[in-house]
Amino acid sequence: MRVDVISLFPEFVAGCAGFGVVGRAIERELLSVHGWNPRDYAEGNYRRVDDRPFGGGPGMVMMIDPLRTAIAAARAADPAPARLVYLSPQGRRLDQAKVRELAARERLLLLCGRYEGVDERLVQAEVDEEISIGDYVLSGGELAAAVVIDAVARLQEGALNDAESASQDSFDADGLLDCPHYTKPASHALGEVPDVLLSGNHAEIGRWRRQQALLRTFERRPDLLETARLDEADRRFIASLRAGV
Repeated sequence: MRVDVISLFPEFVAGCAGFGVVGRAIERELLSVHGWNPRDYAEGNYRRVDDRPFGGGPGMVMMIDPLRTAIAAARAADPAPARLVYLSPQGRRLDQAKVRELAARERLLLLCGRYEGVDERLVQAEVDEEISIGDYVLSGGELAAAVVIDAVARLQEGALNDAESASQDSFDADGLLDCPHYTKPASHALGEVPDVLLSGNHAEIGRWRRQQALLRTFERRPDLLETARLDEADRRFIASLRAGV
């Protein structure tokens, strides 16, 4: 998978991509990340990329031409078609279903806004979709781009040392939050590992983990239960939770 990032600070995104799972995916040639700075395509001595908004008001708006030229250069760097995603607080909120959709693509272009955002005419002409990583405002889209890259990288086949890890994550497979996890030592001043996890009974361990995932989702994100993939045993367990049993 190839990801091109249009940003005034492409080195920031490249730095984030050098660690952990993303770095490993790059080393294994499962993912490549390329930065494009619109300032490199701006004209004039000052290479200006922003200007005051029409109609007045605070802040600056990123200009059309430097961005559009940078986008064109990024598209021309590889013949594979690329979907242009604008990281914006006004976009659809990123979730695991959208991550899976993006991860399946051969190429992504991520547009990072700054200041008050991007000239709306460019958004209308060039952007395929807007994505938000949450209902808050950042100084720019670079952190959001790094989040998207991390999320899609770990779904590339071979990126994780254990392929089962991704399928057991929160929100994946069944739409529930993940169950709690424990490791050595079994006994600690902060508490004991649940006996079932030490029992060696894999059927009981699986049942406990499933119920813990249901319980955690019920307590923390009950909205997810509306769309989660539940079987009859799951529904009975949720009913017992609602009844306070």
